[in-house]
Amino acid sequence: MRLGIDFGTTHTVAAVVDRGNYPVVGFEWGDAVPSVAAVRNSDGLVRYGNDAAALARDPAWTVLRSFKRLLADAGPQTRVEVAGHSLLLADVLAGHFTRLREEIVSRSNAGATDGEPLEVAVSVPANSSNDQRFLTLDAFRRAGFEVMALLNEPSAAGFEYAHRFRSTVTSKREYVLVYDLGGGTFDCSLIHMAGQVNEVLTSAGESRLGGDDFDEAILALALSRLGKKQPRLGEYARAQLLEECRTQKESIGPHTRRIVLDHDVLGQDPLVLPVDAVYAACTPVVERTLDALDEVMRDPRRADDVVGWNELAGLYVVGGASSFPIVYRHLRERFGQSRVRRSPHPFAATAIGLANFLDEEAGYQLSDALTRHFGVWREADLGREVAFDPIFNKDTRLPRLDEPPLEAVRRYRPAHNLGHYRFVECGKLREGRPDGNLAPWDEIRFPFDPALRASGDLAGVAVERLDGPGPEIEERYQCTAAGTFQVTLAVLEDGFSRTFRIARPAPSHGA
Repeated sequence: MRLGIDFGTTHTVAAVVDRGNYPVVGFEWGDAVPSVAAVRNSDGLVRYGNDAAALARDPAWTVLRSFKRLLADAGPQTRVEVAGHSLLLADVLAGHFTRLREEIVSRSNAGATDGEPLEVAVSVPANSSNDQRFLTLDAFRRAGFEVMALLNEPSAAGFEYAHRFRSTVTSKREYVLVYDLGGGTFDCSLIHMAGQVNEVLTSAGESRLGGDDFDEAILALALSRLGKKQPRLGEYARAQLLEECRTQKESIGPHTRRIVLDHDVLGQDPLVLPVDAVYAACTPVVERTLDALDEVMRDPRRADDVVGWNELAGLYVVGGASSFPIVYRHLRERFGQSRVRRSPHPFAATAIGLANFLDEEAGYQLSDALTRHFGVWREADLGREVAFDPIFNKDTRLPRLDEPPLEAVRRYRPAHNLGHYRFVECGKLREGRPDGNLAPWDEIRFPFDPALRASGDLAGVAVERLDGPGPEIEERYQCTAAGTFQVTLAVLEDGFSRTFRIARPAPSHGA
């Protein structure tokens, strides 16, 4: 069985490849599995999915929501602290996907049987880091899925647009702008559609922006309205009130005039909030998404670079948080009602697009691009300076699944006994150097001096200049179709080499 699976901040959605159709998998309780873990305070027992969500009001358990957001700055050894228990974030992720696989087999209408191979295409935010991509792939594989492809979320949603609205694409309007606002992340991508090929030209977004921020804005509004009556909220009580804000937000429709927060933690009568006040509190979140749209309206293949808004076949609105009425209102006011198209299934558009991508009979192809610059800080001028060397630039065309990885090679003779490589990803370059939103990776040390090869920990070895030119060194970088990187460092004269998957340090997160 083949499925597209969209791991979202609040819910995880799956769609099946079924003879040219891509139905969303239904479970006993609904059309998605909550992206939630619950930890028992007494002993650290962890439950996932719908079972975890059911424990949200049980004080004996602590619920961990939105753990997808933690991946934005995580590494393979990152831990999260929950109710006094330290959990490896990679294990939380694998546990969630393991439970998801069990639910698909035993408590859904997918028709999968126990032991049947589940071939999947999965997704990550467009601006996600190398480690987030690796952790997601690794967790799905640990859970027993056979991962056929990993796509950027707006790229996958582009396939859903092509499936439903291909007739809107004409010779004068060949571009589609995907606006993907989820529970915890925002992405937008400009896609050129020609024939059966979807070519992603450029992407932008924020890894910590989404429906969770609407919930926080409503909570802040509620507490401000209480004034002197504002209760002193502990961690558990705040989580309960935030959940009430989330529930009421999701009940808002186009004609809603007010919401009522009715919860024990208020210790008083229910609090009535006019919906206009709610919208005003949430408007700054929407405005942050609009700021990113101008950044992606460009086609690097063209001499003039800039794509005009009149060249769009549509601005496609997807993601669970995009259903919040104020989002659609702002987009229509800015771009016109006729140009803005909302997916019939905004919460499931990415999963449906992933399933469409896996359908060999559909015949669609994806040409995707890197969403961040990747490079290395290295010694220059015989070690007297440090320079940044960009290895793969943003918008570099990624290889397709049937193509070999991209490669970049550097060769030189070092001036020191030890190579100290400091790899980074960044969203922008200014005058050839990383600028803003920079993600540093683990520092790698490689022995140029053969006498250092037996050293177990090169971090304690002093960097010293050699008496003469060092051996010829080769750095061979690879970038996969999934957007992950590795480097092989080699001494060409005697063949000594080491290969590193490039990763980032491991911060801890509390919850």
